[in-house]
Amino acid sequence: MKLYTFETGTERRLGAACNGQMIDLAAAYSTMASVRGLKAPLLPSEMLAFLRLGEPAAQAAREAVAFMAKRPAVPVGQKVSYSFDEIKLLAPVPRPGKILCSGINYRGHMEENPGAKMPAEPFFFSKLPSAVIGPNEPIIHPPQTAQLDYEVEFAVVIGCRMKATPENEVMACVAGYTILHDVSARDVQFKDNQITLGKNFDTFCPLGPCVVTTDEMPNPGNVRLRSLLNGKVMQDGSTADWVFPLPVLLNRLSRVMTLEPGDVVSTGTPAGVGVFRKPPLFLKPGDVVRLEIDGIGALENPVVAG
Repeated sequence: MKLYTFETGTERRLGAACNGQMIDLAAAYSTMASVRGLKAPLLPSEMLAFLRLGEPAAQAAREAVAFMAKRPAVPVGQKVSYSFDEIKLLAPVPRPGKILCSGINYRGHMEENPGAKMPAEPFFFSKLPSAVIGPNEPIIHPPQTAQLDYEVEFAVVIGCRMKATPENEVMACVAGYTILHDVSARDVQFKDNQITLGKNFDTFCPLGPCVVTTDEMPNPGNVRLRSLLNGKVMQDGSTADWVFPLPVLLNRLSRVMTLEPGDVVSTGTPAGVGVFRKPPLFLKPGDVVRLEIDGIGALENPVVAG
């Protein structure tokens, strides 16, 4: 399934794609239960609550999508499905509890970085929930930087509590995958190694457009990802270039901290970032950045002056 958080009017809803439409999962499941005479609990209408319910919620969502795929009649006045052009897509996890990003996890990115060397252990830094925005929302170019950079990243959404989870068990704790844009103010980041400040201006974490469940992406270690700036390809890589695979990344994190449903773990970026191009190339107001990952879709955001 492709799971979304979307807005219609002033309501925020949990949805899934079905036959080119957006299905309101809570409303669809309620309709299905009514038609079938079920006394089942309703699906939540919010992503974090949905993820915390685990596999029972995922199975209920699959049943609701299958029900709607048959185009059933719904009660008069009840809205269950929408066209994509009548809703606003939000970040699929609008407010993750934690966002943890892996640095220097692509061999190509390590090779283009003159100061990098092969890491012995995974390296992580945090992006903050306040930096998250959704598809088509503007990335604000703050006046504090002249070196605003782009990074396409394949990200994992955690589906169950993880604490010191063995490598051979971590993948069962993944709910799905999404696209994360690790926007960076390089001159802030590299001044006195201020990674937290350089990575966490407001709007520096576009996320989306959806969460693709793991059953639809059985091999996350071999997925193509790209970034495009004003239509021109800047990065074009594959997760096959990872230094540390997902089981290693998630195991190392869970040995230090408890990971919880809705946490987001990103896996690094391939070669081609702006700061290491010759000459360097940085984002400016008026630019449009589009990130694409096969099997997930595209995440596009304009850049505006702050």
